[in-house]
Amino acid sequence: MAEVILKRINKYLSEVGYCSRREADKLIEAGRVTINGVVPEMGTKIAPEDVVAVDGKEIINTKESFVYLAFNKPVGIVCTTDTSVEKDNIIDYLNYPKRIFPIGRLDKPSEGLILLTDDGDIVNKILRASNNHEKEYIVTVDKPISQTFIERMSGGIPLAELNKTTNTCKVEKLSTYKFKIILTQGLNRQIRRMCDYLNYDVQTLKRVRIMNIKLDMPVGEYRELTKEEFKNLNLLLEESTKTFKQNNTAKAKKPFKR
Repeated sequence: MAEVILKRINKYLSEVGYCSRREADKLIEAGRVTINGVVPEMGTKIAPEDVVAVDGKEIINTKESFVYLAFNKPVGIVCTTDTSVEKDNIIDYLNYPKRIFPIGRLDKPSEGLILLTDDGDIVNKILRASNNHEKEYIVTVDKPISQTFIERMSGGIPLAELNKTTNTCKVEKLSTYKFKIILTQGLNRQIRRMCDYLNYDVQTLKRVRIMNIKLDMPVGEYRELTKEEFKNLNLLLEESTKTFKQNNTAKAKKPFKR
C-alpha cells in the first residue's frame, strides 16, 4: 500500500491559500478550525481524506494558480485579514475576487509597498530576517537630521521594549528632514522605535521597495507582479529558508512555479 502523507493543519491552510501559517495558528488557537468536526490541538496533522473547516465552512483546495500583488497601501489601512475586527482592513479595501493575505505588515500610520498573495509557502521565505531580504523606506522626521543620527541608526539601536538590538543597516540622509533606510529585519514598528530612541518623531514613513519589487503605482492602487519581477524574486528566494537555518549544509529550495 502507498504511504499516507500527513500534513500539519497550518501548512495545509497556507498551501490552499486560505491564510498564512501564522494566521492559521491563530485560528487554531482560537478554536475556529475543525478536522472532521473536532477542534484540533496545535500541530495536528491531517490525511488527504480529512475534512478541514474554518468557522464551520469546509476548506477545499480549488487553486488554479497563485496570485502575487504589489499594493501601495494608504495611511489608515490596517494589514489584517480579520475583517470582523478591523473595519479599515486591507482585505475589504482591495476587495480582490480571490482570498489573499498580506506578506508582513505596514502599520496603520505608514504607507507604501506591501505584497499580497494566496501562496502561503512564500511568506516566511520573504519575511524571515535570517534570509537578509532588503526592504527600503523613505522617512521624514520632526527635526534636522544630524550625522550622529545617521551613524547611530545604521549601527544598531537597543529596543528595550522588544528586548532586541536592531541589526546594522544602510541609512542615507536625503534632505534636512528626510532619510532613506534599508532594513533586513521586520521588528514591530521598528523604524519608529529606532527614531524615538534618538528623540526624533516620525512624520511620514513610506516603504518603497521589497527585495526587487519597487513601488511604482499611485496610493491605493495595486498591480500583479510582472513576469520579470517574479523571475527575479524566485532567484532571490532560491537559497532562502522558511525556518531558522539549522546548518550550512541545508539544500537550496526549488523556485516557486507560477
